Amino acid sequence: MCESHINDTIRRNFEIKSVKSSHKKNLTEIVSLAPPDEQKLRRIIDATGYRITGIHSEEYEKRGLFR
Repeated sequence: MCESHINDTIRRNFEIKSVKSSHKKNLTEIVSLAPPDEQKLRRIIDATGYRITGIHSEEYEKRGLFR
């Protein structure tokens, strides 16, 4: 249930393509056209009672049959 709470909070506050979370992996992955504002992200996650332990960004590379 905590994964849903985090995902819904992110969807409501940012324009994103997708978000998925795993409690087991202690990880949330956000796919968006531009990186979300880190301060806002930390603020909205803190408000849920969870906390961000680190942020890593990288350019999205679409995977397909042809490279």
